Amino acid sequence: MKLLIADDHPVFRKGLMEILKSYFTDLQIIECENGTEAVAKIKSEKPEISILDINMPELNGIEVSNRVLNENLPTKVIILTMYKDKEMVKKAMLSGACGYLIKDFAVNEIIDCIKKVLADGKYIGHELQSYYTDIDEEDKKKRDLLQLLKKFSQAELKTLKLVSQNKSSKEIAELLFLSEKTVENYRSRICQKLELPPRNNSLLMWISENKEFLSSASEF
Repeated sequence: MKLLIADDHPVFRKGLMEILKSYFTDLQIIECENGTEAVAKIKSEKPEISILDINMPELNGIEVSNRVLNENLPTKVIILTMYKDKEMVKKAMLSGACGYLIKDFAVNEIIDCIKKVLADGKYIGHELQSYYTDIDEEDKKKRDLLQLLKKFSQAELKTLKLVSQNKSSKEIAELLFLSEKTVENYRSRICQKLELPPRNNSLLMWISENKEFLSSASEF
């Protein structure tokens, strides 16, 4: 198995490597000390698992995870960090990470986490289990949204994106070289596909409620 470790602390990388090599046989470990190097190595080496710190030079771990998700890179991401707050866990899982562990407990949990992730599961460290239900529901909401966006034409997606940037129908028409009436038709079709009530602000309200999920959607 190929496994990538990206962390800018060489002592921590060495300790983690020793733990992993004591359990997994025939293990090839790729070391990186910043996020840019991690993305390049993921593309060239195609590791099954990538263990990423959040705080790294150039690109942080969540930015790398987003690149993996949006570019469909061939690896499963595990975030291994000191951050324990719910918002950071949420950002990581929405970025496509399959696992999230606290460094203080890595010795006890890293093997179970890797095994679960390799089996296409998700793993959140025991200390963070109280977050799991909320994050799992939000992850489902994101997956449902991605499936919904696939029903939109490219013209509708472009229109939706510009609406989310607070552009008026007139401004969108000018940017897309369309008539204002055509843009209004696109907006109407978008509302129908989203099953929104026929109110002037219903689409803007929907965008506001789903802004976080839209910002991490590769289709958007």
